[in-house]
Amino acid sequence: MMKLSELDKINYFNIFLMLMSCVVAIVMPFELFLFAYAILGPLHYLTEISWLHDRQYYSKGKYDGWFFLLLGILIALPVIAPLLNLKSNTSGNDINHYIYLAVVGGLLFALTKNVYFRIVGLLLAFLSFRIADNFFLFFSVFLPTLIHVFVFTALFVLYGALKTKSRSGYISFAVMLACPVILFLVLPGQTDRLFSDYSLRSYSNFEAINFYSLKYLFNIEIAKDNMIENIYFSRTGILLMRFIAFAYTYHYLNWFSKTNVIKWHKVPKARLVVITALWITSISLYVYDYKIGFSCLFLLSFLHVLLELPLNVVSIRGIFQESVLLLKKNN
Repeated sequence: MMKLSELDKINYFNIFLMLMSCVVAIVMPFELFLFAYAILGPLHYLTEISWLHDRQYYSKGKYDGWFFLLLGILIALPVIAPLLNLKSNTSGNDINHYIYLAVVGGLLFALTKNVYFRIVGLLLAFLSFRIADNFFLFFSVFLPTLIHVFVFTALFVLYGALKTKSRSGYISFAVMLACPVILFLVLPGQTDRLFSDYSLRSYSNFEAINFYSLKYLFNIEIAKDNMIENIYFSRTGILLMRFIAFAYTYHYLNWFSKTNVIKWHKVPKARLVVITALWITSISLYVYDYKIGFSCLFLLSFLHVLLELPLNVVSIRGIFQESVLLLKKNN
């Protein structure tokens, strides 16, 4: 009987985690999302930011992380300001521009250390804000949410499979792509009340994801007066929520399942103590009041998305390079 390698064990374990996330997402999509976001999310943010910091955020400049921190604070101001009894004049367009700058910065910082190219690139980004305005849904709605948790996670899985030439890695990537199909096909007519009153109140912070997805991805006429019905009670709304719950849950589980590979836990004990204390505090905030927890952790949540952008660029470049090598080898 063939003995599985450690890499194969991790890949097959991840397949199990994908399927398990699918099953729970089908049964209780809203509760699964809220649990994963409040319990697994903060630990993921803290450990990934710590891990990225030790690797200079996969950026070629020593202080590039400060650029993303500044943009993260500006983006989070409208959410944080009410907690401090302050007013924020930041508009939706402003936030969209900040995210656009972060994407351009992530691309530049990952690919070049040349100060001239960086300055010119960021200046061009400032002068091309109209481009960002035309792609509001991409930059402000889907990139920090579904693209981050599903698309980029899938790309990481694919990059790992290509880099290690692992058959089990390719299988795990195929299973991940199949999961959304499973979520939309298994019991598609199930529209029973799949949430509690607590979940209905707590999920209100995230309804924008569902609103824009239903309106623009599923072409459903949705407005404020029928938003609750479409998100929580409609067939398409429930099926979409399954996918959202799965994508977020597996995004977090994938990170923790590869601890021995990523080695995010290999940090000074003092830092681990701080991370643990902050994680316990964040869970306490969510338990006390989910909306307060969301507001207090919003900066950390968004910051980890921004700081990961150079790594996303590196991964996409790596996929291209590995694919070229594979094609050359096969030819």
